[in-house]
Amino acid sequence: MSVELLAAVAVLPILVALILMVGMRWPATKAMPLAWLVCAVSAIVVWGLTPGYVLSLTLQGFVTAIGVLIIVFGAILILFTLEKSGGMETIQYGMQNISRDKRVQAIIIGYMFAAFIEGAAGFGTPAALAAPLLLALGFPAMAAAIVCLVFNSFPVTFGAVGTPVVVGLSPLKSILEADIANGGMTYAAFCKVVGENATLMHLPMIFILPVLMLGFLTRYYGPTRTWSEGFAAWKYCMFAAVCFTIPYMIVAWTLGPELPSLVGALIGLGVLVYGTKKGFCVPEKTWDFEHHEKWDPSWTGSIAATGKTEFHPHMSQVRAWMPYALIGAILVITRIPELGLKAWLSSFKIGFTDILGYQGVSASIDYLFLPGTIPFTLVAIITILLHGMNANAVKEAWTTTFAKMKAPTIALLAAVALVSIFRGSGVNPDGMPSMPLALAQTVAEFTGSAWPALASYVGGLGAFITGSNTVSDLLFSEFQWNMATNLELPRQIIVAAQAVGGAMGNMVCIHNVVAACAVVGLSGREGMIIRTTFWPFLLYGVVVGIVATILI
Repeated sequence: MSVELLAAVAVLPILVALILMVGMRWPATKAMPLAWLVCAVSAIVVWGLTPGYVLSLTLQGFVTAIGVLIIVFGAILILFTLEKSGGMETIQYGMQNISRDKRVQAIIIGYMFAAFIEGAAGFGTPAALAAPLLLALGFPAMAAAIVCLVFNSFPVTFGAVGTPVVVGLSPLKSILEADIANGGMTYAAFCKVVGENATLMHLPMIFILPVLMLGFLTRYYGPTRTWSEGFAAWKYCMFAAVCFTIPYMIVAWTLGPELPSLVGALIGLGVLVYGTKKGFCVPEKTWDFEHHEKWDPSWTGSIAATGKTEFHPHMSQVRAWMPYALIGAILVITRIPELGLKAWLSSFKIGFTDILGYQGVSASIDYLFLPGTIPFTLVAIITILLHGMNANAVKEAWTTTFAKMKAPTIALLAAVALVSIFRGSGVNPDGMPSMPLALAQTVAEFTGSAWPALASYVGGLGAFITGSNTVSDLLFSEFQWNMATNLELPRQIIVAAQAVGGAMGNMVCIHNVVAACAVVGLSGREGMIIRTTFWPFLLYGVVVGIVATILI
């Protein structure tokens, strides 16, 4: 069967998911199981996989999904623990003292704080942590989820202490090492050069996104429904972008791909908050949403808005923010390999090798290394003592969290099982390319010399399918290398476009959308969010394509 026909079949599960969720507004709890079924049948009928092998891949996906669900559980638990302890209202009071302007709060929390969490942990953690915080500050749930998903893009290439580059590009390691004798680069040097080019591709959107998303916020969720109120805060957006970009670029071009997002956001957050308190570039007129009773019902979900406009402290700001400070500190010390804790925590795992007897179909849960366990759940437990919570408050926080897990569990089990079949389809009796590779090869055939302008969308496709920039790079980095070689293009630039594409794909990938919906009580509205985040995703790819073409 030709690659084009394989691609036509491979795209069917994706189309089913999109048509049902985006077009027909089905919840992911119904759409994703059906998409999984289409994928499973395609794998058996077209790729020749045995039903037993498809079942083993499905179980592999279930194990991986449990890891994602642990992160979602921990993020929701933090939210309700702080809500029941009085810490969240204290944070709301403190944020009002920094600025009551919701545009400013969106930048501090959704843009900068989330970038720090991405730099430390990655893997969907930022949206799961920042979106509930914006929700608690008085944002409509839909707005909070969309803003955090879109902002969870530019830091992702260097997220999780550089994992998407350092680990994601590992299929190229043997190719590079074989070429060292002929004057080629080492793998470490190549990763650094890819990172440098990736910063240049991200750079325009680091400045464009905050202005765009504030305009979106005021246009679709503001009292007057105008873009101009969001655009009016453009000076503050530029200030925030500069705060992040300067340390981000310095670290990427001097130290390498592990720490640009982490250091850029950490330094940027400190400077941004200090400047905000001093009124630097802060808009003169304060902007806010209407009272929640006037909101469109589609904006909110199962986690109700408080309706409060004035908040009161129940403790000091230091005590209230301490759980988040602990989360940040623990993420840093457990993610930097040189500190030793990363390897130790990663050694604790529940492993499943050769599932159902099929060689190579394995999965594991690093139950202590997952951020849902350490630090989220650990910090939630510490917060009980830190905030002096009583037994009833603790019980309410935990029971509410478990109740919120039903919908995301169904959706994520099906979605990640689909991903597992997608990736595993490459092991077939006829030597056919895997489903994602067939899609990528077909796209490449129709683009030719225009590849630099479109390469990032393959990375985005990989992230959309797999839910991970790292996995997208693992799937497609060698394919991008070969495309660059065949078209006689600079390989480091095309591979950088892949790494950036995987980052921008985070704003539309089903995993992240389901997780973000879960933590703000919007399970079942995933299609509405993807319909919205698709447009900044498309714009991002256009801008990256222009920069990649210029660099070549």
